[in-house]
Amino acid sequence: MKSSRLFLALLAIGAIGAATAQAQEKVLNLYSARHYQTDEALYSNFTRQTGIKINRIEAKEDELLERIRNEGAASPADIFLTVDAARLAKADELGLFAPVKSKLLEERIPANLRSPDWFAFSTRARVIVINKAAVKADEVQNYEDLASPKLKGKVCSRSGSHPYNISLMSALIAHLGEAKAEEWARAVVANFARAPKGGDTDQIKSVAAGECGVAVSNTYYLARLLRSDKPEERSLMDRITIVWPNQKTFGTHINISGGGMLKTAPNKESAVKFLEYLASDDAQRYFADGNNEWPAVASVAVKNPALETMGKFKADSLPVATLAKNAVAAQRIYDRAGWK
Repeated sequence: MKSSRLFLALLAIGAIGAATAQAQEKVLNLYSARHYQTDEALYSNFTRQTGIKINRIEAKEDELLERIRNEGAASPADIFLTVDAARLAKADELGLFAPVKSKLLEERIPANLRSPDWFAFSTRARVIVINKAAVKADEVQNYEDLASPKLKGKVCSRSGSHPYNISLMSALIAHLGEAKAEEWARAVVANFARAPKGGDTDQIKSVAAGECGVAVSNTYYLARLLRSDKPEERSLMDRITIVWPNQKTFGTHINISGGGMLKTAPNKESAVKFLEYLASDDAQRYFADGNNEWPAVASVAVKNPALETMGKFKADSLPVATLAKNAVAAQRIYDRAGWK
């Protein structure tokens, strides 16, 4: 009888110990719209440094945002990561983010690359891609030049509803004003070689093939082609020229990849540590060397041959919060201009 009581007591102690150990396990629940296999190293390095296990769910931005909204206060998500200021702005408008107070993040991430509720950790530039045989590069040195009558029937683009284009229009609204930005959009639509379709890589291929004379693309896609193992993809780059727009004015527009901590995050300490980790030298180098993005932290050296090949440029210093603020107006302009 005594032995059975002792056995039951030991079982109870063991159960309590197991529950305590489970409760003390450090975890981070990450909802990510970044779909890059190379990010695996980024996450495993964080776990190795901190001992915090990452539970990750990957899906498209809208799916993740809908999931977070449906889960409500019971959501297990600690961090939402995605690409582009317009997408982060959407999450912010839904009231999903919690302000993060971190001296490290304020010191590491430039003021124009963060808002009170979310942070950019890497950037990509939105450049003009030109077919060498069809268009003279000196005639298209600025985004505004895409509206020139000289480019009638020569411009290709992806959808006007895509966040990359929303962010670019948001920047143009800030620099030119809404009226001139809409005038520009209508003129660019009049120059289309075809109806908008496909992604940035499709625009690059269309320019290289001569279907279009000019298009706009993120540098991420160009760098990926430059580093491709496929000769036919690298050869595309021989037929095009890359122009860094607006170098004599406000600078080339940049897109971002970033994220923030959610208001309902159950593991807030782990969440802040993860955001701070993304601003570390290790993580910043990874964004550049592993995924063809520029670090948000200016002091981090880049050793990516593709980015080096494209050279240095003057980036637009417009605050990402401004891009977010203009996103709705940007979409309305595209709709009125017929930029489908």
